[in-house]
Amino acid sequence: MPLQLYEKEQIMDVCLAVFARHGYEKASTAMLAEAAGISKALIFHHFKSKKDLYFSILDRCLENIKAELRVDDLLEHEDFFEAKEKISLIKMDYLKRHPDVYKMMMEAFLSTPDQLKEDVDKKYGELMAQRDRIWRQLFEKVPLREGVDREEAYQLIQMTLDGLGEKYLSEMTDEKSLEDSVYQHLLKERKRFLDMIRYGIEG
Repeated sequence: MPLQLYEKEQIMDVCLAVFARHGYEKASTAMLAEAAGISKALIFHHFKSKKDLYFSILDRCLENIKAELRVDDLLEHEDFFEAKEKISLIKMDYLKRHPDVYKMMMEAFLSTPDQLKEDVDKKYGELMAQRDRIWRQLFEKVPLREGVDREEAYQLIQMTLDGLGEKYLSEMTDEKSLEDSVYQHLLKERKRFLDMIRYGIEG
Protein backbone atom coordinates (compact mmCIF):
# COMPACT_ATOMS: atom_id res chain seq x y z
CA MET A 1 0.00 0.00 0.00
CA PRO A 2 1.43 3.42 -0.93
CA LEU A 3 2.65 5.40 2.06
CA GLN A 4 0.31 8.33 1.42
CA LEU A 5 -2.75 6.07 1.29
CA TYR A 6 -1.60 4.24 4.40
CA GLU A 7 -1.25 7.53 6.23
CA LYS A 8 -4.69 8.59 5.06
CA GLU A 9 -6.23 5.34 6.29
CA GLN A 10 -4.45 5.73 9.63
CA ILE A 11 -5.78 9.26 10.00
CA MET A 12 -9.33 8.08 9.37
CA ASP A 13 -8.96 5.26 11.90
CA VAL A 14 -7.88 7.50 14.78
CA CYS A 15 -10.20 10.37 13.83
CA LEU A 16 -13.15 7.98 13.77
CA ALA A 17 -12.56 7.41 17.49
CA VAL A 18 -12.42 11.17 18.14
CA PHE A 19 -15.65 11.85 16.26
CA ALA A 20 -17.35 8.91 17.98
CA ARG A 21 -16.27 10.10 21.42
CA HIS A 22 -16.90 13.82 21.08
CA GLY A 23 -19.27 14.22 18.13
CA TYR A 24 -18.72 16.36 15.05
CA GLU A 25 -19.24 19.76 16.61
CA LYS A 26 -16.97 19.26 19.64
CA ALA A 27 -14.19 17.46 17.77
CA SER A 28 -11.78 20.27 16.90
CA THR A 29 -9.12 20.01 14.23
CA ALA A 30 -6.54 20.38 17.01
CA MET A 31 -8.00 17.33 18.77
CA LEU A 32 -8.04 15.36 15.53
CA ALA A 33 -4.45 16.28 14.69
CA GLU A 34 -3.25 15.41 18.20
CA ALA A 35 -4.98 12.02 18.07
CA ALA A 36 -3.41 11.30 14.68
CA GLY A 37 0.00 12.47 15.89
CA ILE A 38 0.37 14.88 12.99
CA SER A 39 -0.02 18.58 12.30
CA LYS A 40 -3.28 20.17 11.24
CA ALA A 41 -1.56 21.10 7.99
CA LEU A 42 -0.92 17.42 7.23
CA ILE A 43 -4.56 16.54 7.91
CA PHE A 44 -5.59 19.23 5.44
CA HIS A 45 -3.05 17.84 2.98
CA HIS A 46 -5.17 14.69 2.84
CA PHE A 47 -8.59 16.20 3.52
CA LYS A 48 -9.89 19.62 2.48
CA SER A 49 -11.61 20.31 5.80
CA LYS A 50 -12.92 18.73 8.99
CA LYS A 51 -16.19 18.16 7.17
CA ASP A 52 -14.41 16.41 4.30
CA LEU A 53 -12.62 14.18 6.80
CA TYR A 54 -15.89 13.38 8.56
CA PHE A 55 -17.65 12.40 5.35
CA SER A 56 -14.66 10.38 4.14
CA ILE A 57 -14.86 8.35 7.34
CA LEU A 58 -18.63 8.08 7.06
CA ASP A 59 -18.36 6.82 3.47
CA ARG A 60 -15.97 4.11 4.59
CA CYS A 61 -18.26 3.15 7.47
CA LEU A 62 -21.21 2.81 5.10
CA GLU A 63 -19.28 0.62 2.70
CA ASN A 64 -18.15 -1.69 5.49
CA ILE A 65 -21.64 -1.94 6.97
CA LYS A 66 -23.21 -2.56 3.57
CA ALA A 67 -20.83 -5.46 3.00
CA GLU A 68 -21.57 -6.83 6.46
CA LEU A 69 -25.38 -6.60 6.37
CA ARG A 70 -26.10 -7.73 2.80
CA VAL A 71 -29.57 -6.21 3.21
CA ASP A 72 -30.57 -6.56 -0.43
CA ASP A 73 -30.02 -10.33 -0.36
CA LEU A 74 -31.80 -10.75 2.96
CA LEU A 75 -34.93 -8.93 1.86
CA GLU A 76 -35.43 -11.20 -1.11
CA HIS A 77 -36.57 -14.18 0.96
CA GLU A 78 -37.74 -12.91 4.37
CA ASP A 79 -40.95 -11.34 5.55
CA PHE A 80 -40.73 -7.80 6.91
CA PHE A 81 -40.53 -8.56 10.63
CA GLU A 82 -38.20 -11.53 10.21
CA ALA A 83 -35.91 -9.35 8.10
CA LYS A 84 -35.95 -6.58 10.73
CA GLU A 85 -35.07 -9.14 13.40
CA LYS A 86 -32.18 -10.63 11.44
CA ILE A 87 -30.84 -7.22 10.48
CA SER A 88 -30.94 -6.16 14.14
CA LEU A 89 -28.96 -9.25 15.16
CA ILE A 90 -26.31 -8.56 12.54
CA LYS A 91 -26.19 -4.86 13.44
CA MET A 92 -25.83 -5.57 17.14
CA ASP A 93 -23.00 -7.98 16.46
CA TYR A 94 -21.32 -5.36 14.30
CA LEU A 95 -21.90 -2.77 17.02
CA LYS A 96 -20.16 -4.95 19.57
CA ARG A 97 -17.12 -5.25 17.34
CA HIS A 98 -17.13 -1.65 16.07
CA PRO A 99 -18.79 0.64 18.66
CA ASP A 100 -17.11 3.79 17.29
CA VAL A 101 -18.58 3.14 13.85
CA TYR A 102 -22.03 2.73 15.37
CA LYS A 103 -21.78 5.95 17.38
CA MET A 104 -20.69 7.93 14.36
CA MET A 105 -23.46 6.47 12.19
CA MET A 106 -26.09 7.21 14.81
CA GLU A 107 -24.96 10.81 15.11
CA ALA A 108 -24.80 11.29 11.35
CA PHE A 109 -28.26 9.90 10.59
CA LEU A 110 -30.32 10.11 13.78
CA SER A 111 -28.87 13.12 15.61
CA THR A 112 -27.44 14.99 12.65
CA PRO A 113 -25.55 18.16 13.66
CA ASP A 114 -27.26 21.25 12.24
CA GLN A 115 -24.24 22.24 10.16
CA LEU A 116 -24.21 18.82 8.46
CA LYS A 117 -27.93 18.31 7.78
CA GLU A 118 -27.92 19.80 4.30
CA ASP A 119 -24.80 17.84 3.31
CA VAL A 120 -26.13 14.57 4.75
CA ASP A 121 -29.43 14.99 2.91
CA LYS A 122 -27.69 15.83 -0.34
CA LYS A 123 -25.00 13.16 -0.12
CA TYR A 124 -26.97 10.26 1.34
CA GLY A 125 -30.60 11.18 0.69
CA GLU A 126 -30.98 8.95 -2.36
CA LEU A 127 -29.16 6.07 -0.66
CA MET A 128 -31.52 6.23 2.31
CA ALA A 129 -34.53 6.63 0.02
CA GLN A 130 -33.50 3.55 -1.94
CA ARG A 131 -33.15 1.52 1.24
CA ASP A 132 -36.51 2.82 2.43
CA ARG A 133 -38.12 1.73 -0.84
CA ILE A 134 -36.80 -1.81 -0.30
CA TRP A 135 -38.29 -1.97 3.19
CA ARG A 136 -41.58 -0.51 1.98
CA GLN A 137 -41.75 -3.12 -0.78
CA LEU A 138 -41.30 -5.85 1.80
CA PHE A 139 -43.85 -4.23 4.12
CA GLU A 140 -46.45 -4.46 1.34
CA LYS A 141 -46.57 -8.21 2.02
CA VAL A 142 -47.62 -7.71 5.66
CA PRO A 143 -51.39 -8.32 6.09
CA LEU A 144 -52.97 -5.50 8.07
CA ARG A 145 -56.10 -5.38 10.18
CA GLU A 146 -59.05 -3.77 8.43
CA GLY A 147 -59.03 0.00 8.85
CA VAL A 148 -55.28 0.28 9.47
CA ASP A 149 -53.57 2.74 7.15
CA ARG A 150 -50.48 1.05 5.69
CA GLU A 151 -48.43 4.25 5.47
CA GLU A 152 -49.20 5.18 9.07
CA ALA A 153 -48.35 1.65 10.22
CA TYR A 154 -45.01 1.82 8.42
CA GLN A 155 -44.25 5.24 9.89
CA LEU A 156 -45.09 3.95 13.37
CA ILE A 157 -42.54 1.16 12.99
CA GLN A 158 -39.84 3.50 11.68
CA MET A 159 -40.42 6.07 14.43
CA THR A 160 -40.26 3.32 17.05
CA LEU A 161 -37.00 1.94 15.68
CA ASP A 162 -35.46 5.41 15.36
CA GLY A 163 -36.44 6.22 18.94
CA LEU A 164 -34.94 2.99 20.23
CA GLY A 165 -31.78 3.69 18.22
CA GLU A 166 -31.35 7.07 19.90
CA LYS A 167 -32.00 5.45 23.29
CA TYR A 168 -29.33 2.82 22.66
CA LEU A 169 -26.83 5.47 21.60
CA SER A 170 -27.39 7.45 24.80
CA GLU A 171 -26.76 4.31 26.86
CA MET A 172 -23.42 3.57 25.17
CA THR A 173 -21.34 5.63 27.59
CA ASP A 174 -18.81 3.15 28.97
CA GLU A 175 -17.29 -0.29 28.56
CA LYS A 176 -20.31 -1.92 30.24
CA SER A 177 -22.34 -1.04 27.19
CA LEU A 178 -20.32 -3.65 25.27
CA GLU A 179 -21.30 -6.55 27.54
CA ASP A 180 -23.36 -9.41 26.09
CA SER A 181 -26.06 -8.97 28.72
CA VAL A 182 -26.63 -5.39 27.56
CA TYR A 183 -26.88 -6.46 23.93
CA GLN A 184 -29.34 -9.20 24.78
CA HIS A 185 -31.46 -6.72 26.72
CA LEU A 186 -31.51 -4.30 23.78
CA LEU A 187 -32.43 -7.01 21.30
CA LYS A 188 -35.24 -8.35 23.49
CA GLU A 189 -36.57 -4.85 24.09
CA ARG A 190 -36.53 -4.10 20.37
CA LYS A 191 -38.40 -7.34 19.63
CA ARG A 192 -41.01 -6.58 22.32
CA PHE A 193 -41.74 -3.20 20.76
CA LEU A 194 -42.08 -4.69 17.27
CA ASP A 195 -44.29 -7.49 18.62
CA MET A 196 -46.56 -4.93 20.29
CA ILE A 197 -46.94 -3.18 16.96
CA ARG A 198 -47.44 -6.42 15.08
CA TYR A 199 -49.86 -8.16 17.43
CA GLY A 200 -51.40 -5.25 19.34
CA ILE A 201 -51.49 -4.34 23.02
CA GLU A 202 -55.13 -4.84 23.91
CA GLY A 203 -55.97 -8.07 25.69
